[in-house]
Amino acid sequence: MKRRKRSIPKQLVILISLIFIMGMSFSAVAQGQEKLKVGIIHIGSINDAGYNQAHSDGVQAMKRNLPNVEVLQAENVPEGADAERVMENMIKQGAKLIIPASFGYLDPALRVAKKYPGVKFVHPGGYRLAPNLSTYWASTPEAFYLMGIAAGKTTKTNKAGYVVALPISFFLANINAFHLGARSVNPKFETRVVFMGTFLDAPKEAIAASALLDMGVDVLGVIVDSPITVVQAAEKRGAYSVGYHYLGAQKFAPKGWISGVAFTWGELYTRFARQVMDGTWKSEGLFGNLTSDYLTIAPFGPAVPPGAIKLVNDTKQEFIAGKKNVFQGPLKDNKGVERVKAGEAFPLTGIGKMDWLVEGIIGQSK
Repeated sequence: MKRRKRSIPKQLVILISLIFIMGMSFSAVAQGQEKLKVGIIHIGSINDAGYNQAHSDGVQAMKRNLPNVEVLQAENVPEGADAERVMENMIKQGAKLIIPASFGYLDPALRVAKKYPGVKFVHPGGYRLAPNLSTYWASTPEAFYLMGIAAGKTTKTNKAGYVVALPISFFLANINAFHLGARSVNPKFETRVVFMGTFLDAPKEAIAASALLDMGVDVLGVIVDSPITVVQAAEKRGAYSVGYHYLGAQKFAPKGWISGVAFTWGELYTRFARQVMDGTWKSEGLFGNLTSDYLTIAPFGPAVPPGAIKLVNDTKQEFIAGKKNVFQGPLKDNKGVERVKAGEAFPLTGIGKMDWLVEGIIGQSK
């Protein structure tokens, strides 16, 4: 006798399917796997081993952390109307988080943000917020002071040269901090600075680096978008170098590399993306420090004495504990004018008003 197959009622099949689909959805939400498109635009090449590559590596790290995030990326985008068009095109493709990764993108980003209130924007180094636009950066003078300690303990000629984009306050503060760090361990230390007038001009940077080396400096530092030209110039002449922006610049100067101040944006970008996905994102101005996971001291090169590395690490902990201030008085500028009195300190929160170079630096701040 044949057994009759029992059929499952259609309503029960539908119910089971709905439960399965809802369970999958809840699981995706719980694991932070909602789909999100993130757009990022760069002022230069993402292979510059500097400013732009640091940001590009940051979104790639974010994508590894959150596999369901899709990245839309554009490089060599001029500031202004072109930046607005690229951002709007990314939004039309579904981007809900935009990273306009250049200081000069702030005004274009604010205009686009106003048109698209449902899209979130995060801007590096900006000084204005909007309901759907946040800013982020990190305070770097303490890190540059640490670079100065390492350079002051490594140099043979007691002379360093800095190739810098522009004489703006934040860059002046970094150069001052570097010099003060070097002088703290080497009172004979001298720093020369040359301003480029632009963030990227490799031929001009090569000329500046060569001129500084001809003056007897044996340490070259750099504050431009890409450090490649300057650190390679130092390497070719048997000099030392200090990097900025990108963690991997050491490969361009393996023998003379000292260290560098690097931005590692991956975890911060991951947090931004998660906040957009789970609805907790809010407009704020983030300003990190040495305790932040996005401000990093690059690995030290083989030329740096072990004692110098220990001193850098110990001083870093003093900064973190609040026991040390970079700009502790008395301080004079390089024209002999007293800028900070004995017993006082120039606050890191005020470096936006620093328009002078400290005593011992050869160069013009204006």
